[in-house]
Amino acid sequence: MPHILAIDQGTTSSRAMIFDETMQVVASAQEEFPQIYPRSGWVEHDPADLWSTVAGSCRAAIERAGIDPEGIAAIGITNQRETTVVWDRETGRPVANAIVWQDRRTADLCARLAGEGFEEVVRDKTGLLLDPYFSATKLAWILDTVEGARDRARAGKLAFGTVDSYLIWRMTGGRVHATDATNACRTMLYDISHHRWSRTICDRLGIPMSMLPEVRDTNGDFGTTRPDLFGRPIPIRGVAGDQQAATLGQACFRPGMLKSTYGTGCFALLNTGPERVTSSNRLLTTIAYQLDGTPTYALEGSIFIAGAVVQWLRDGLRSIREARETQALAEAADPEQDLVLVPAFTGLGAPWWAPQARGAVFGLTRNSGPAELAKAALESVGYQTRDLLEAMNRDIAATGQARRAGDVLRVDGGMVASDYAMQFLSDILGADVDRPEVIETTALGAAWVAGMAAGLYPGPEEFARAWKLERRFTPAMDAPTRAARYARWGRAVRATMEV
Repeated sequence: MPHILAIDQGTTSSRAMIFDETMQVVASAQEEFPQIYPRSGWVEHDPADLWSTVAGSCRAAIERAGIDPEGIAAIGITNQRETTVVWDRETGRPVANAIVWQDRRTADLCARLAGEGFEEVVRDKTGLLLDPYFSATKLAWILDTVEGARDRARAGKLAFGTVDSYLIWRMTGGRVHATDATNACRTMLYDISHHRWSRTICDRLGIPMSMLPEVRDTNGDFGTTRPDLFGRPIPIRGVAGDQQAATLGQACFRPGMLKSTYGTGCFALLNTGPERVTSSNRLLTTIAYQLDGTPTYALEGSIFIAGAVVQWLRDGLRSIREARETQALAEAADPEQDLVLVPAFTGLGAPWWAPQARGAVFGLTRNSGPAELAKAALESVGYQTRDLLEAMNRDIAATGQARRAGDVLRVDGGMVASDYAMQFLSDILGADVDRPEVIETTALGAAWVAGMAAGLYPGPEEFARAWKLERRFTPAMDAPTRAARYARWGRAVRATMEV
């Protein structure tokens, strides 16, 4: 029977999953890799780690599935977005570590460009804000600081890519240098209205356009793997950035549908259909997916720290051993203590976009302990999500449309396994929160788009009918309490930006 291999290359680990002809997972494998922190606010990955963990997890998943590589019809790739890799076209060797999406080293450059009035150009062409989050200034930094890099780039000897592009290059033996529209639109170099790289932005940042990959459809043809990698050439038929892949996996194909993914960060995407909606509330206009040459747009709000706040409890404070312990701790917390944790460890994302903000805890007492911190950590994700939905609703209202974002929110990602976190999310939003049977929808989205392109899986409408609800969380908090708690959160956020 035919199968699909989905590669989910994330911020802290790489995972491979084998899906059968009914889109059920039959095997998976996952490998973590180190995070590199050269300075405060800097985050890097060794590209060799990205590649080795992807290749290793793929081979392990195929072996666990007990299938022959001949039975794999196609590969779908989903990846951490904005993370920037530059490599030598002849040797394939990276010229530096990958600069991760969380990295803030180019904050001063972004501030200087904004002061020169360049943000309006960026916003008009890319739908993004001028922020260190995106790839463009990371790429410029590498060209400026790695000895000889700019001269080699001008000579056509260097290639740039987000992680998907780097993996495709490695998997095809350097035959294909390509990305898809959902990844291209996150680089801050791609004109999302005219569907081409922006010469204006590239010239302003000194980026030779010869470095950039070819942009293809999300369900495009990205070549075949080299034969020695898995035992036979396998076509790569689907590529999407992780949040767009989750949008596909959640079957958010109709305008007005909204999903939020809770991994290392949190990312909410609202499908706005075939026309781009420009945000007046510092959200991002992005491409949700591009199938058969037709783009579908979305409004996106990005939170930098969601599941990573639980990792901080585990690895930084060492107050827990495993992430799942936060559920019991939060339930056991003193109800008289109302701690507010603002996890601005690498600045604040949407709708604040404050790269210099730093984390803080408010309301500490002598009796505050691990339980109260765990509760505040889980609740911080709900508060941040409401910030995003409030901004989305203001943008929708400005278009004259009657609908409201967030009446129902579809959620996915590892953090949604916490009933406490999801119930608080529903409470603070005052909206229903739907958790699907398959919470790892990022890999499912990559598998579906590749399987559809390969002729194995159905089209969008039939796929949407197959989406299944596992549990719906409904609001239990009264409106005055909701308003008071959200107001307190707002005061805490503003205080972190004033430090």
